[in-house]
Amino acid sequence: MSATAVGSSSTPRIASVGSVDLKLEAVVIPVSDFERAKQFYTGLGWRLDADFSKGNARVLQITPPGSPCSFQFGTNLTSAAPGSAQNLYLVVSDIEAARNELVGRGVQVSEVFHFSKGPGPFGDRVRGPAPEHQSYSSFASFSDPDGNTWLLQEVTARLPGRVDRSQMSFSSARDLASALRRAAAAHGEHEKRIGKADENWPDWYARYMTAEESGEGLPS
Repeated sequence: MSATAVGSSSTPRIASVGSVDLKLEAVVIPVSDFERAKQFYTGLGWRLDADFSKGNARVLQITPPGSPCSFQFGTNLTSAAPGSAQNLYLVVSDIEAARNELVGRGVQVSEVFHFSKGPGPFGDRVRGPAPEHQSYSSFASFSDPDGNTWLLQEVTARLPGRVDRSQMSFSSARDLASALRRAAAAHGEHEKRIGKADENWPDWYARYMTAEESGEGLPS
Protein backbone atom coordinates (compact mmCIF):
# COMPACT_ATOMS: atom_id res chain seq x y z
CA MET A 1 0.00 0.00 0.00
CA SER A 2 1.45 3.36 -0.95
CA ALA A 3 1.30 6.26 1.48
CA THR A 4 -0.14 9.66 0.59
CA ALA A 5 1.90 12.64 1.76
CA VAL A 6 0.18 15.03 4.11
CA GLY A 7 -0.72 18.19 2.26
CA SER A 8 -0.63 16.60 -1.18
CA SER A 9 -3.09 17.82 -3.80
CA SER A 10 -5.08 14.56 -3.51
CA THR A 11 -5.68 14.85 0.24
CA PRO A 12 -7.61 17.67 1.94
CA ARG A 13 -5.72 19.14 4.85
CA ILE A 14 -7.85 19.19 8.00
CA ALA A 15 -6.45 20.92 11.06
CA SER A 16 -7.24 19.38 14.41
CA VAL A 17 -9.59 21.31 16.66
CA GLY A 18 -7.75 23.92 18.66
CA SER A 19 -4.47 23.55 16.75
CA VAL A 20 -4.65 26.92 15.01
CA ASP A 21 -5.03 30.23 16.86
CA LEU A 22 -7.97 32.29 15.61
CA LYS A 23 -7.56 35.76 17.07
CA LEU A 24 -10.42 38.20 16.64
CA GLU A 25 -8.58 41.47 16.06
CA ALA A 26 -11.02 43.68 14.15
CA VAL A 27 -14.78 44.03 13.72
CA VAL A 28 -16.71 46.29 11.35
CA ILE A 29 -19.31 48.80 12.48
CA PRO A 30 -21.66 50.61 10.05
CA VAL A 31 -21.58 54.41 10.09
CA SER A 32 -23.03 57.03 7.76
CA ASP A 33 -20.43 59.78 8.16
CA PHE A 34 -16.80 58.68 8.42
CA GLU A 35 -15.44 62.01 9.61
CA ARG A 36 -18.12 62.43 12.26
CA ALA A 37 -17.49 58.90 13.55
CA LYS A 38 -13.74 59.52 13.59
CA GLN A 39 -14.17 62.69 15.64
CA PHE A 40 -16.50 60.96 18.07
CA TYR A 41 -14.29 57.96 18.76
CA THR A 42 -10.98 59.78 18.89
CA GLY A 43 -12.71 62.27 21.20
CA LEU A 44 -13.13 59.36 23.63
CA GLY A 45 -9.37 59.03 23.73
CA TRP A 46 -9.44 55.88 21.59
CA ARG A 47 -6.44 55.25 19.36
CA LEU A 48 -6.65 55.97 15.64
CA ASP A 49 -4.63 53.17 14.03
CA ALA A 50 -5.28 53.90 10.38
CA ASP A 51 -7.06 56.29 8.05
CA PHE A 52 -6.46 55.18 4.47
CA SER A 53 -7.94 56.74 1.36
CA LYS A 54 -7.71 55.69 -2.28
CA GLY A 55 -9.79 57.61 -4.75
CA ASN A 56 -13.29 57.81 -3.29
CA ALA A 57 -12.70 54.87 -0.93
CA ARG A 58 -11.71 55.26 2.71
CA VAL A 59 -11.07 52.86 5.61
CA LEU A 60 -10.44 53.75 9.26
CA GLN A 61 -9.42 51.58 12.20
CA ILE A 62 -9.75 52.57 15.87
CA THR A 63 -8.85 50.72 19.07
CA PRO A 64 -10.33 51.32 22.55
CA PRO A 65 -7.73 51.66 25.36
CA GLY A 66 -6.33 48.29 26.44
CA SER A 67 -8.34 46.35 23.86
CA PRO A 68 -6.72 43.55 21.82
CA CYS A 69 -9.52 43.99 19.27
CA SER A 70 -10.01 47.03 17.03
CA PHE A 71 -12.96 48.11 14.93
CA GLN A 72 -13.17 49.48 11.42
CA PHE A 73 -15.56 51.54 9.36
CA GLY A 74 -15.27 52.70 5.79
CA THR A 75 -16.24 52.23 2.17
CA ASN A 76 -17.60 48.85 1.07
CA LEU A 77 -16.87 47.14 4.39
CA THR A 78 -20.44 46.18 5.25
CA SER A 79 -23.94 46.29 3.84
CA ALA A 80 -25.45 46.70 7.32
CA ALA A 81 -27.45 49.84 7.98
CA PRO A 82 -25.67 52.58 9.94
CA GLY A 83 -26.49 52.25 13.63
CA SER A 84 -27.38 48.56 13.44
CA ALA A 85 -24.39 47.36 15.50
CA GLN A 86 -25.89 46.85 18.95
CA ASN A 87 -24.40 46.03 22.36
CA LEU A 88 -20.74 45.80 21.45
CA TYR A 89 -19.15 44.75 24.74
CA LEU A 90 -16.38 46.75 26.38
CA VAL A 91 -15.08 44.89 29.43
CA VAL A 92 -13.90 47.09 32.31
CA SER A 93 -12.57 46.37 35.78
CA ASP A 94 -14.35 49.34 37.43
CA ILE A 95 -17.76 50.22 35.98
CA GLU A 96 -18.13 53.56 37.78
CA ALA A 97 -14.64 54.75 36.83
CA ALA A 98 -15.20 53.78 33.19
CA ARG A 99 -18.57 55.51 33.10
CA ASN A 100 -17.23 58.67 34.77
CA GLU A 101 -14.39 58.91 32.27
CA LEU A 102 -16.81 58.76 29.35
CA VAL A 103 -19.12 61.31 30.96
CA GLY A 104 -16.10 63.56 31.49
CA ARG A 105 -15.51 63.44 27.74
CA GLY A 106 -19.05 64.62 27.04
CA VAL A 107 -20.65 61.27 26.24
CA GLN A 108 -24.23 60.53 27.28
CA VAL A 109 -23.92 57.27 29.23
CA SER A 110 -26.72 55.39 30.96
CA GLU A 111 -26.73 54.95 34.70
CA VAL A 112 -25.01 51.80 35.90
CA PHE A 113 -27.48 48.90 35.98
CA HIS A 114 -27.73 45.16 36.51
CA PHE A 115 -30.31 42.46 35.89
CA SER A 116 -32.44 40.94 38.64
CA LYS A 117 -31.62 37.38 37.59
CA GLY A 118 -28.06 38.00 36.40
CA PRO A 119 -25.24 37.70 35.75
CA GLY A 120 -26.09 38.31 32.16
CA PRO A 121 -29.23 39.90 30.68
CA PHE A 122 -31.73 37.81 32.63
CA GLY A 123 -34.71 39.21 34.51
CA ASP A 124 -35.60 42.85 34.99
CA ARG A 125 -33.16 45.70 34.53
CA VAL A 126 -32.34 47.20 37.94
CA ARG A 127 -30.66 50.53 38.60
CA GLY A 128 -27.24 50.43 40.23
CA PRO A 129 -24.35 47.94 40.19
CA ALA A 130 -24.91 44.28 40.97
CA PRO A 131 -24.80 43.31 44.67
CA GLU A 132 -21.18 43.16 45.81
CA HIS A 133 -20.21 44.02 42.22
CA GLN A 134 -20.59 40.40 41.16
CA SER A 135 -18.35 39.82 38.14
CA TYR A 136 -20.03 40.00 34.71
CA SER A 137 -23.14 41.59 36.24
CA SER A 138 -22.85 45.42 36.17
CA PHE A 139 -23.43 47.39 32.97
CA ALA A 140 -23.71 50.85 31.43
CA SER A 141 -24.40 51.77 27.80
CA PHE A 142 -23.80 54.58 25.32
CA SER A 143 -24.26 55.20 21.60
CA ASP A 144 -22.25 56.76 18.81
CA PRO A 145 -23.81 59.46 16.57
CA ASP A 146 -25.29 56.80 14.25
CA GLY A 147 -26.90 54.83 17.08
CA ASN A 148 -24.43 51.95 17.28
CA THR A 149 -24.49 50.95 20.94
CA TRP A 150 -21.66 49.97 23.24
CA LEU A 151 -22.14 48.10 26.51
CA LEU A 152 -19.69 48.49 29.39
CA GLN A 153 -19.51 45.28 31.42
CA GLU A 154 -17.64 45.03 34.72
CA VAL A 155 -15.52 41.88 34.96
CA THR A 156 -13.36 41.44 38.04
CA ALA A 157 -12.97 37.65 38.12
CA ARG A 158 -13.05 35.46 35.04
CA LEU A 159 -15.02 32.26 34.70
CA PRO A 160 -12.82 29.13 34.79
CA GLY A 161 -11.00 28.35 31.58
CA ARG A 162 -11.59 31.76 30.01
CA VAL A 163 -7.99 32.96 30.18
CA ASP A 164 -4.82 31.30 28.90
CA ARG A 165 -2.29 31.71 31.72
CA SER A 166 0.49 32.21 29.15
CA GLN A 167 -1.37 35.27 27.81
CA MET A 168 -2.24 36.88 31.14
CA SER A 169 -1.48 40.57 31.51
CA PHE A 170 -3.01 43.81 32.74
CA SER A 171 -4.03 46.18 30.00
CA SER A 172 -3.44 49.37 31.98
CA ALA A 173 -2.11 50.77 35.23
CA ARG A 174 -5.73 51.33 36.31
CA ASP A 175 -6.60 47.66 35.81
CA LEU A 176 -3.52 46.61 37.76
CA ALA A 177 -4.36 49.03 40.57
CA SER A 178 -7.92 47.69 40.75
CA ALA A 179 -6.62 44.12 40.93
CA LEU A 180 -4.22 45.11 43.71
CA ARG A 181 -7.04 46.73 45.69
CA ARG A 182 -9.18 43.60 45.41
CA ALA A 183 -6.22 41.44 46.43
CA ALA A 184 -5.52 43.73 49.40
CA ALA A 185 -9.12 43.49 50.62
CA ALA A 186 -9.10 39.70 50.27
CA HIS A 187 -5.72 39.47 51.97
CA GLY A 188 -7.04 41.46 54.91
CA GLU A 189 -9.74 38.83 55.37
CA HIS A 190 -7.07 36.13 55.02
CA GLU A 191 -5.02 37.67 57.85
CA LYS A 192 -8.13 37.83 60.04
CA ARG A 193 -8.67 34.12 59.47
CA ILE A 194 -5.11 33.14 60.32
CA GLY A 195 -4.96 35.57 63.24
CA LYS A 196 -1.61 37.15 62.38
CA ALA A 197 0.23 39.22 59.81
CA ASP A 198 1.17 37.30 56.70
CA GLU A 199 4.86 37.87 55.98
CA ASN A 200 4.52 36.14 52.61
CA TRP A 201 1.87 38.55 51.38
CA PRO A 202 3.58 39.14 47.99
CA ASP A 203 3.24 35.43 47.18
CA TRP A 204 -0.39 35.47 48.38
CA TYR A 205 -1.15 38.55 46.27
CA ALA A 206 0.42 36.88 43.22
CA ARG A 207 -1.61 33.69 43.70
CA TYR A 208 -4.82 35.67 44.21
CA MET A 209 -4.35 37.95 41.21
CA THR A 210 -3.41 35.19 38.77
CA ALA A 211 -6.23 32.96 40.01
CA GLU A 212 -8.76 35.80 39.72
CA GLU A 213 -7.75 36.61 36.15
CA SER A 214 -7.62 32.99 34.97
CA GLY A 215 -10.83 31.92 36.72
CA GLU A 216 -9.15 29.41 39.02
CA GLY A 217 -10.10 28.92 42.67
CA LEU A 218 -9.10 31.90 44.80
CA PRO A 219 -6.78 31.35 47.78
CA SER A 220 -8.40 31.68 51.20
